Amino acid sequence: MKINYSLLLIFLLHWAVQAQDSTAVDFSKIPQGENLKVGLVLSGGGAKGLAHIGVLKEIEAAGIKIDYIGGTSMGAIIGGLYAAGYNAHQLDSIFESVDFEKLIQDDLPRSAQSFHERADRERYAIALPFEKFKISFPSALSKGQNIYNLFTQLTHHVQETDDFTKLSIPFFCVATDAEKGQAIVLDKGCLPEAITASGALPSLFSPVVLDDKILIDGGVVNNYPVEELRKRGANFIIGVDVQDGLRDKDELKSAPEMLLQINNYRTIEAMRDKVEQTDIYIKPNIDGYTVVDFDRGAEIIQGGQDKAEEYDSAFKKLAHLQGSAYKKPNLKLKTQDTLRIKSVAINGNRYYTRSYILGKLKIKTPAKMTYTQLFDGINNLAATNNFQRINHRLEQYDDGQSHLVLDLTESEATTYLKAGIHYDDIYKSAALINVTKKRLLFKNDIVSFDLALGDNIRYNFDYYSDNGFYIGFGLRSRYNSFDSRVDARFVEELNNLPLENFNTLAVDYTDFTNQVYLQTLFQKQFSLSLGLEHKFLKIDTESIRLENDNTGKIYFDNSHYYSTYGSLLLDSFDNKYFPTSGWYFNGDFHLYLFSSDYNDNFDEFSIGKAELKYAKTLAPKLTMLLSAEGGFRIGATESTTLNFVLGGWGNDFVNNIIPFYGYDLISRTGDGLVKSEITFDYNFYRKNHLNFGGNFANLGQDLFTSGDWLTAPDFTGYYVGYGLETLVGPLQTKISYSPEIDEVFWNFSLGLWF
Repeated sequence: MKINYSLLLIFLLHWAVQAQDSTAVDFSKIPQGENLKVGLVLSGGGAKGLAHIGVLKEIEAAGIKIDYIGGTSMGAIIGGLYAAGYNAHQLDSIFESVDFEKLIQDDLPRSAQSFHERADRERYAIALPFEKFKISFPSALSKGQNIYNLFTQLTHHVQETDDFTKLSIPFFCVATDAEKGQAIVLDKGCLPEAITASGALPSLFSPVVLDDKILIDGGVVNNYPVEELRKRGANFIIGVDVQDGLRDKDELKSAPEMLLQINNYRTIEAMRDKVEQTDIYIKPNIDGYTVVDFDRGAEIIQGGQDKAEEYDSAFKKLAHLQGSAYKKPNLKLKTQDTLRIKSVAINGNRYYTRSYILGKLKIKTPAKMTYTQLFDGINNLAATNNFQRINHRLEQYDDGQSHLVLDLTESEATTYLKAGIHYDDIYKSAALINVTKKRLLFKNDIVSFDLALGDNIRYNFDYYSDNGFYIGFGLRSRYNSFDSRVDARFVEELNNLPLENFNTLAVDYTDFTNQVYLQTLFQKQFSLSLGLEHKFLKIDTESIRLENDNTGKIYFDNSHYYSTYGSLLLDSFDNKYFPTSGWYFNGDFHLYLFSSDYNDNFDEFSIGKAELKYAKTLAPKLTMLLSAEGGFRIGATESTTLNFVLGGWGNDFVNNIIPFYGYDLISRTGDGLVKSEITFDYNFYRKNHLNFGGNFANLGQDLFTSGDWLTAPDFTGYYVGYGLETLVGPLQTKISYSPEIDEVFWNFSLGLWF
């Protein structure tokens, strides 16, 4: 047989060119002009899906008009926002500014939590539902509320568009019916809800209940919905695939990796047919990235752009075939526009009253607020953990005012088991166990019991109704005890004992306090409380003995006190332990009316005190904290055990024990106090802090009547310290020094304070 070598050579050359240019596209049979309908399909892939943004930049640069967008999971998120009017560079800016760690963990801002909720969150390292004496675990790491809030904010300009084909680019996304294992195409309804459902990655985000269906990540059944684009009329498909390939044996070392490998079998098999339906198939290099590598987003976006640049000639040819020049969108998001909310509709609330919900939202209709203020209110409601889901939308009246619609899913869990651990120099080691029960007697009430077991046994019992703006009531009982060596001069001021042979004494300190109170929010920021209090205070020592006394203890106080009190609290700090911004104010006034009077020296008296703090960021990672504190006593001067006591380091001290760097716990006492403090904190590395500062005080008897509070400080102290934010709470250590006593103290604590 005679071989035509010329034809063979031509064939081989043609094959070589095709092999070298994997981006070559056959445009010979593609319609032109208005008949050319370009569809864009974006696969899921978690953080790797940020590569879609890089590809979109190149598509826009070429002038290609996208006629349809379909996506799954992260592809649904990027595609949905693009269809809503954002351009690729805006999407880049949006995702660059997002803190994905906080977003995924439902880490709501501290300001969103009520004072009670803050105290709970900052006391326990772990909290789990506890129903019928069985501990259950959450269905996912995150409820997805932060994600939904973000998407609602970003798509508020299309909030009235419930048909996704009416968006600037017709759009659909895919979710999975978890009950039936079927793909659900979402092209109508609420856009934030749809893309949240499509991206509800199992175990990471809670399922989304929509039309009585439990929806999870669409990637479970269809992670690259190219066939749906064809059905909708797209005759030219650009596809971006950021799915994982199969892992080798060296990477299969854990159960999650093995589960991903099993899921990838089906995905890779399905992609063989899907690639055949794709005209321009783009596979960015996402090797080495995981689905949660959001902190490497800039690299991933650039990787998508780099890969898309290889298709530059094909993109330009496609744009030429479309004919008309395409201008990329440039949406301007105005989150500070004033909203006029005329009415509020609440759906799905069975246990929590309308007044409770509006109180958490801080809305009294008619109301004027910005979008930011509205989202802050939604966060307040989410921070209660009373709702599994909070969906919200605004509907417009003809007069321009808005009707706010809330669709709520209440949490089924009402009982929680919580725990924490702690060590410090005063209470020593302790393990905290808590049981919290919601809706015990009324819809808005909460009962909580803390038991701290360790070197010093303590407990806290709280029962209260949380009514937001409206007046609530509460009961509180607390038992607190510790033993410590204290300065003998402190004991001398409590009792006239001959202590010239003692420098320090071992003292047992016990406080048992019970309160009943009314509480409400004032000016949306302050918590105002008025109540009645019973206090039993016992202070004793075995270090000294009196003649003819066989009890073995000297009691400095062993009395019951009865008082009425009022308190005002403001706390806008962004972090309790390492604040970078905000204010803190705590004012308290007690009028002590009666006592069992163990020392036979009680007369009616009152004590007032206030503390003001201000945190400000001076430079990146450098924060300054200023504080001023003062207190006074009016009335009887013989009973001194409730006077102000200075010394030691720590949080949450009982009564009027005031921490002071440079002095040991319970070192000085007086009926008047003026104290100031300045602290600088340098967050030199993620969750690592170096800090230093000083405190200054005047303390003594008749401090304000004598005018001594205006003099140079009698007590000063300085410190340097280190702090580390850990899973169980902050680890903190401090070295302090006071020039007056020329002594150095070292303090250490681990865990959340309780």
